[in-house]
Amino acid sequence: MKPGMGRGTILTVTLRCPDGTDAAAIARLVRELGYTATAGEVTERLAIMLADDRYLLLVAVDPNGGLVGLINAERRLNIESGVSFEITGLVVSAGARRLGVGTALVAAAERWAVAQRASQLRVRSNIVRAEAHGFYAQCGYVIQKTQHCYAKSMLD
Repeated sequence: MKPGMGRGTILTVTLRCPDGTDAAAIARLVRELGYTATAGEVTERLAIMLADDRYLLLVAVDPNGGLVGLINAERRLNIESGVSFEITGLVVSAGARRLGVGTALVAAAERWAVAQRASQLRVRSNIVRAEAHGFYAQCGYVIQKTQHCYAKSMLD
């Protein structure tokens, strides 16, 4: 919690679409989750995602202009289940957690999904992110299933 902020304090943020000038700040945010994206990689990904209406990308900016959160969601088409909507990334900087930033970002993604006529919005959360599990439950999300995620390097 930020110094001087007590329980129940809400940080007022502005939500907006990111642009290329946000790449370094976004890279810093995702590093807080353990990912190693560089500002250059983020710039490339932003260019692709912002040009495609399947994706929602929003950043949360605090009153001082600091980027304190990010959400991305996407609309997918699967042969077996049709169209689905999923939050594919959510991060709030450590100093802004528990101040309503994540809730504001998730609510914006939910509004986007409803506008897209989604019947459901999903989110997956790594088993090691216990705080995130409680957060999603408080937002009304329920565990639908558990699964294993397999990966194979294509560089070998």
